[in-house]
Amino acid sequence: MKIDFKLQQNIAAIKNIFLSDQSLVYREFGKTAEAGKAFCVIYIDGMVDKNYINDNVISPIMSMLPRSGQRPTDFAGYIMNEVITSIRIHAASEIDALTQALAGGNAVLLIDDTFEALIIQAHGWENRSITEPTTEKTVRGPKESFNESLITNLALIRKRLRTPQLKCKFRTIGTLTRTNVCICYIEGVASHDILRELEVRLNQIEIDGILDSGYLEEMVKDSPFTPFPLAGATERPDIACAKLLEGRFVLLCDGTPFCVSLPYLFMETFQADEDYYFNYTFASVNRFIRWIGFFLTTSVPAIYVALTTFHQEMIPTQLLLSISASRQGVPFPTIVEALLMLFVFEVLREAGVRIPTVIGQAISIVGALVIGQAAVEAKLVSAPIIIVAGLAGITGFLVPRLDGAIIILRFTFLILSAFIGLYGYLFGVVGLFLHIASLRSFGIPYMLNTGSLKFQDQKDMLIRAPWQTMTQRPQLIGKKNMKRKADIEPNGGKQ
Repeated sequence: MKIDFKLQQNIAAIKNIFLSDQSLVYREFGKTAEAGKAFCVIYIDGMVDKNYINDNVISPIMSMLPRSGQRPTDFAGYIMNEVITSIRIHAASEIDALTQALAGGNAVLLIDDTFEALIIQAHGWENRSITEPTTEKTVRGPKESFNESLITNLALIRKRLRTPQLKCKFRTIGTLTRTNVCICYIEGVASHDILRELEVRLNQIEIDGILDSGYLEEMVKDSPFTPFPLAGATERPDIACAKLLEGRFVLLCDGTPFCVSLPYLFMETFQADEDYYFNYTFASVNRFIRWIGFFLTTSVPAIYVALTTFHQEMIPTQLLLSISASRQGVPFPTIVEALLMLFVFEVLREAGVRIPTVIGQAISIVGALVIGQAAVEAKLVSAPIIIVAGLAGITGFLVPRLDGAIIILRFTFLILSAFIGLYGYLFGVVGLFLHIASLRSFGIPYMLNTGSLKFQDQKDMLIRAPWQTMTQRPQLIGKKNMKRKADIEPNGGKQ
């Protein structure tokens, strides 16, 4: 629908679209003696900076004096270029464009006897300040985190990557939310094939709203039904920049402090932010502990059930007698004990997250102690299964990015072990490796370099090698420019 020549007709058309929405503000102001025009500024209350509108739009127009005694032929252009003191302004000739601009937090200036209106970007809503990350706390390293403003998040990345090679591509997704999404990458490092594939997948998204980057993460990944993450998520600008420097792509979404990094590899779930800020020996030990933690959290309940149910001969005699004594009077088989306690642990974990922070931690700790002690004294479960469930639950926090996959694997291995013992557990492990080996993240193998015997490929896998030796980017991801730094000889000279 085109903009009408008369001001009141345009105001009526916008009111008809927004109907009884009382949050819209209509500010009509008078005809100037020189221009002989009437104006109307329209905006949604609370979404624009009123002082900006008053100082840069209304005041200049009220006091404008054309350079000549005649009225300009392109009056809208004259107002935009000569009167309004704002660099964030453009003209529009469609009512639909005006309504979308209003819904997006812009102000609209209607001019009488003109077929064009002006859209002024005067966003004034409140934003959360830049604070310390809440989900990725570190002892050493930057303390800044993203917030809900897309422009602020881009500025935090550009503050660290001060190069014109950093490219940003914007698009709008969501028929109702009209959410701004930005693709960030480094030209000359990131793969154009992956960029084209990412743009195709984003263009195929048809949904009414995008409220968080998690929507995008789930909609663009290769295998939607796998429990393993095929895209990374972080609220830390330094981590986002590190991914960009490796040749990856970062998706920023307006309205959320978390960005998405692509492609994503399985080994990244065991990498922590501080691995690259502390000494490599300490970082390597911590990473090795995370690998062990993943094994313990998924396998300890299954192995315990398999040994106590099918393979008692593999348990040392004294330990077997101790376990047998603790199970005296317990009415349930071991598998029921394990399922019950693991389920209770997950209930306590979820309750601790949902309960208000002030009492959440106390409820979780007291609940676990009271329920565990009461269950043992009531002979509902044995003491060893409390230890097994607690060990499996606590070690799961070592790799938080695999929360969903860990829960599924833990119960799958447990049920398989309950049927055919260690053979069932081994079948489950084989199935796990076959599944993750078949996964791809934007065409990149999910287990890239995991089985490689090359020293360069293993420098950031089980351990974190010194920075002097990590001279190349990951294969296939940063293939356009594999060289990250010059090789350094032990005596400090360049090779």
